[in-house]
Amino acid sequence: MFRGGGRGSCGERRGVVEPLRDDDPRVIGGFTLVCRIGAGGMGQVFLGESAAGHHAAVKVIKPSVLDEDSRARFVSEVDSLRTVYGPFVAAFVGADADADQPWLAVEYVPGPDLRSLVAGQGPLPLVETASLGALLSEGLGTVHDAGLLHRDLKPQNILLAPYGPKVIDFGLAVLAERRTTLTATGFVVGSVLCMPPEQARGEHQLDRAADVYALGAVLLFAATGHYPYEGPTWQAVALKIEDPDTLPDLTDVPPELVPLITDMLALDPGARPDLPEVIERLVCVIRDQGLTALQAKRRLTDRTPEIVVPHLPAQAPEPEPGTGTPVFTPVVLDPAAVEDEEQPGAPEPAEPEQHDTDTESGGESRSAGPPAPQADASGPGGTQPPRATGVRPTAPLRIAERMRAAYAREARF
Repeated sequence: MFRGGGRGSCGERRGVVEPLRDDDPRVIGGFTLVCRIGAGGMGQVFLGESAAGHHAAVKVIKPSVLDEDSRARFVSEVDSLRTVYGPFVAAFVGADADADQPWLAVEYVPGPDLRSLVAGQGPLPLVETASLGALLSEGLGTVHDAGLLHRDLKPQNILLAPYGPKVIDFGLAVLAERRTTLTATGFVVGSVLCMPPEQARGEHQLDRAADVYALGAVLLFAATGHYPYEGPTWQAVALKIEDPDTLPDLTDVPPELVPLITDMLALDPGARPDLPEVIERLVCVIRDQGLTALQAKRRLTDRTPEIVVPHLPAQAPEPEPGTGTPVFTPVVLDPAAVEDEEQPGAPEPAEPEQHDTDTESGGESRSAGPPAPQADASGPGGTQPPRATGVRPTAPLRIAERMRAAYAREARF
C-alpha cells in the first residue's frame, strides 16, 4: 500500500503565517504560542516564545492521529533530533512525547523554505544552486554521522536563513543500524516527488544513498522549478520513478550540473555518489565560475529575503504611584455622624465666621467648616488645589476646628 502525495504523510506546509485559532493551545511546554507557521499530516507547527524571549518552532501532534503508531513515530523523531548537531540542521530545543498533546520544539529559522523561494523568485542560478547542494550535503553528512537517515528530504524541508540553509523535519528519520521501520513492507511514507525508487517500492531497508537521490531531486528543483518525475497523481509519479526506461526530466538543468544530478538520480543505489564526492564536484563547479565556496555561499544568502519575526505584544507597564490616578486627600469620616446629618430635617450647623489670618497667624491661612466651593478655592495662578469633594468632617472634628479658629483670632502670637 502506498500512502502519501505531494506533501507526504508528515510533510509540512510552511511559509504561511496565520493567527492562532480559537481551538489552538496558547501555551505548550513552557512556550507561549504566537502564531501558526506550518501544517502537516501529523501535526500543526506554531511559533513559540519562551519566558526569556527565545523563539522556537513548536510542532504539536494532532489529536486525530494520536494512535500507537504515530506516537511511536514521534518518539523516534525526538530521539533522532537529540543526537544530531550541526550548522545546517535545525537544533533540538525540547520535547515531550508522553504528554497528552505530544510536542517537539526545534530551532526557529527566520527564512522561507526552498519551494516558496523558487515559487516567488524563480529557479536559482548555477552558482547558488551548487552552493546550496554543497551546504546541504554537509548537513546530511551530520545526520548520517549520527547513524540516521532523513528519508523525507524535499524543498519544503529546507529552510533558507540569512546565514545558510537548514535541514528540518526528521519525522521520518530512523536509526540506520536498526534496519527496521515503523511501517510494514510495501507501506511508503514520504514525499513521492523526491523519493528514490527503492523507497517508492516500499522497501524499508534504506541506506544513505536514498538521501543522496532526494538531494539530487532537490537540486534539480532548485535549478529548474520542476521535479525529476511529475504526473497527475502520486501513483503516476511512482510508476515513472520505478520504471527503468523512464529517465528523469533534466530540462533546463545547467549543463555544468547535468552529470552530477544524473548520477545522484541513478536507479541503482550503488551507482550514486556519496556525500563527500557530491561536495567535491559541486565545489569544482563553483571554482570553475571563478568563485570560492564562501563567495558562492554569500551569493546564496543574499537571495534570502528578510523575514519579520512575529512576537508577543508587550504588556502594559504598571503605572507609577501617583500617576494616572486622582490625588487623594485624606479626610476623617464618621459614617454614623454623616448618616445622622443627612436625615431629613436635620439642622445644618451654623457656618463660622471666616477671617483672613495671613498676618495674624504668621501667614498660615486657616478656616473652619466644610471646604469652600471650587470656584473660590483657586491656588496660585488659578490652579485648583487637590481636595476631596462630597465628604464632610464629623461633628467632633468641626467643633475642634471652631475652637482652634476662635483661639487663633484671640491669640497675640
